Amino acid sequence: MIVYDRLWGTMKEKGVSQYALIKKYKISTGQLDRLRKNENVSTHTLDLLCSILNCSLEDIAEYKEK
Repeated sequence: MIVYDRLWGTMKEKGVSQYALIKKYKISTGQLDRLRKNENVSTHTLDLLCSILNCSLEDIAEYKEK
């Protein structure tokens, strides 16, 4: 199972709010909701988040065994 718990800490560390993701970077509220619920998101979205936050995938996502 892939979880996005690390995303929120990385956003705080980089000073990027959910509001900024929505308004400045055009990330949909639906995508953010899926991330909060650890649901499926596209690799495009993950790539975009890594680019916005200037980080690696490991900084926003983690694989955990069920």
